[in-house]
Order: sequence, then structure tokens, then C-alpha cells
Amino acid sequence: MKKFVALFAFVLFVTAAAFAQPKAEFELKKLNYGVIDKGSEPLRIFKFKNVGTEPLIIKNAKGSCGCTVPKPPKDPIMPGEEANLEVRYDTKRVGKFTKTVTLTTNDPNNPKTVLTITGEVKPVKKPKTLPQKKSALGN
Repeated sequence: MKKFVALFAFVLFVTAAAFAQPKAEFELKKLNYGVIDKGSEPLRIFKFKNVGTEPLIIKNAKGSCGCTVPKPPKDPIMPGEEANLEVRYDTKRVGKFTKTVTLTTNDPNNPKTVLTITGEVKPVKKPKTLPQKKSALGN
């Protein structure tokens, strides 16, 4: 009987430990900047929540190139807590873009999450100017 109780307690402990884990749930996994002018505000924010039962730790956040810079929260995100992941794209680069940010977390079921940003940067239109007349004096 003691062995049965010990085995039951062990199974219960292992089962409880398996369910006690962090889990990030993102509002969106893809953000569209839309069509923006060159030099526009580069910041966009991915909102997420730890819907798990243990603190969520973002171990690493890496952009797919140097033009995409993520800034994750430094502190662990406690269960039930919401947080923001800031992402900045270099809006001085003209043209359409699709870039990714890869997050590495302590979530054992989903240790890597890939987020995507898209959009198009248009060159700033220069105002049209009229040609200046040359004076009769040659100026």
C-alpha cells in the first residue's frame, strides 16, 4: 500500500510539474506598417500575455537583418501579466519589406516564436519648383 501511495504521489507531482509552465499568447503575430513615407516613425509594438502558470522569460530576440531591431522586456513576465515587444524598422530604406523577429523563450512547448512585420516605404516627394528666370544682366 505504501508503494502505491508513493507511486500515486510521484505521478501527481510529475503531472502538476508538466502543466506548470509559461506560455506567451500574442494579440498579433504579423504587423503591417502600411504604406509610409521615408523617415517615418519606425516603432511598432507586439502585445502579448503570459497565459501560463510560471514566469515567461524572453531569452533572445533577433531581427532577420540589421534593419529590424527588437527590444523585448528585460524582466520575466509573470503569469497573467501583459507585456510589449518593441520593434523598429529602418524606415530610411525605400521599397516593400517583409522582415521577421524570432523570439526564444523558456516555454517548453513553443521555445521559438516568429513574428512578422510588413509594409512599404515610399520616397518623400520633393516639392516642385519653377525654373528661375535669368535676368537680362546674366545673373
